[in-house]
Amino acid sequence: MHLFISMMFSLLVIIGLQVSAESAGRRPERSINRHYRSELMVLNGGKWGSWGDREMCPSGTYAAGFSLKVEESIGRGDDTGLNGIRLHCINNFKGLIRSYHDYSTVQSDVGSWGRWTEIQWCPSGFLTAFQLRVEKSQGKGDDTAANNIKFKCSQGSLQGEGTQWGDWGDWSQTCEGKGICGIKTQVEAPQGRGDDTALNDVRMYCCN
Repeated sequence: MHLFISMMFSLLVIIGLQVSAESAGRRPERSINRHYRSELMVLNGGKWGSWGDREMCPSGTYAAGFSLKVEESIGRGDDTGLNGIRLHCINNFKGLIRSYHDYSTVQSDVGSWGRWTEIQWCPSGFLTAFQLRVEKSQGKGDDTAANNIKFKCSQGSLQGEGTQWGDWGDWSQTCEGKGICGIKTQVEAPQGRGDDTALNDVRMYCCN
């Protein structure tokens, strides 16, 4: 009887440790309704598509890195360029010690084509402003709209691995608050036999 009780106790301890380990590694879910202090936008975004939902980093975290969904040139076919943007969020303490092993990922609407690039992390701190590379309307030609993005960090800057079409617009305003904490994108749905452009514009949100 004592042996049975001892074995059951050991089993409960093992299960408890396993649950504790899984809970410690679990990333918090995004916080859609998180309060933000300011909204960042640029004036050169594309005109096609509709705006997706605003997606916010979990409370207490800020975007310190990003990755892009990009369709490379397919020759004479229908190019779309930039299809999606992900923000990778960490808490303030990890930003100070540059620890990027445990993070949360948020994104708004995303286009259908391309592959995700590797994450690029700020050398220090968080994302604070952005600049968009956009191809203007081509008339009867192939439109791609947004093609790449740059970010300013608390220190330093980053440029995405997007495509080369279009021109860089002006920088957005710089965050009022600690850093970027949310994103909303304007994406054109697949047009069937029509001209696809995928991601056209983006807005960022800043939190204290």
